[in-house]
Amino acid sequence: MADTDITGEHARRATEWIAGYVPELSPPVRFDVIEGGRSNLTYRVADLAENTFALRRPPLSGVLPSAHDMRREYRVITALGGTDVPVPETIGLCTDHDVLGADFYVMDFVAGVVVHDPDSSVAMPEPARRTAGEDAVDCLLRLHQVDPDSVGLGDLGRGNDYVAGQLRRWTGQVASLPIEPIPGLIDMGERLAARVPPQRAVTIAHGDYRFGNLMLHPDGKVAAILDWELCTRGDPLADLGWLLSYWSPPPGIETLPMAMPTTAPAFISRDEALARYGAGSALPTNDVDFYIAFAYWKLGAVLAGVYSRSISGAYGHGLAQQRGLSPEGISMLVAAARAALERN
Repeated sequence: MADTDITGEHARRATEWIAGYVPELSPPVRFDVIEGGRSNLTYRVADLAENTFALRRPPLSGVLPSAHDMRREYRVITALGGTDVPVPETIGLCTDHDVLGADFYVMDFVAGVVVHDPDSSVAMPEPARRTAGEDAVDCLLRLHQVDPDSVGLGDLGRGNDYVAGQLRRWTGQVASLPIEPIPGLIDMGERLAARVPPQRAVTIAHGDYRFGNLMLHPDGKVAAILDWELCTRGDPLADLGWLLSYWSPPPGIETLPMAMPTTAPAFISRDEALARYGAGSALPTNDVDFYIAFAYWKLGAVLAGVYSRSISGAYGHGLAQQRGLSPEGISMLVAAARAALERN
């Protein structure tokens, strides 16, 4: 039994809580952790009648200040439910820590496929791969076209000074981690901070927009955007740089510590993805290499925190460590950030 399992009294209390929102629930209920996320824990919840839901909760320990905010995730997904941005339908938010020891929320379980790597991409038909690349860009455009005020998210974060604020926040969190410093990580953050382009728009920014957080239909269309824990109002080009950073390593970098599903045949290229975003947005994209460099660096900062929590047992000792959760993998991202910044 993994440390992350929801069983016993916790399972009973969670079942009772869900039943208050889902009268047709048919206990007993199974809570199966879904592996693959880097931060919050996600469970597939299923009852005897095969009703299925998804439950999200923070890590078991090592929660960073201002991170893993279930109330924020729930609020954002609920707010976007009435737009053309594909999100699961939310069911309820629990803030009673007597149930699971932390805030959590439950939403519809969206069926589909998540392409984490080239192998899972190849399992899709070639036309679906092209569609996936195109629709990933189109859904990002739709998100950035949502007026935050119109959906009740006008007070979500400061909006302006987004990248500079992110650099300050993540540099501070990296410096506070109880692990050996990752060579060059803080220094690279300082170099980026000295070259932040002017922010040209304030939109809803997902913060972790990549194929690993997109549930796809069999035809490649995006069924749902997942994992909103880093969402705020901010610079839309940061989302674009993050998505493009998963397309291919920059010149001079042979490998990176994350799998890139877009390297499978038939995906649109990074240049095509950039051109598609540019055609649908009024924003200039000439500084995109800076945002790609920022993405590599931020991923390194995020993974440093996940690595620290992982070795402390925050995700349970029954879960295998994920690829890239090592100082060596994070150093690769620092090098990739340096290479991208030099192109800008």
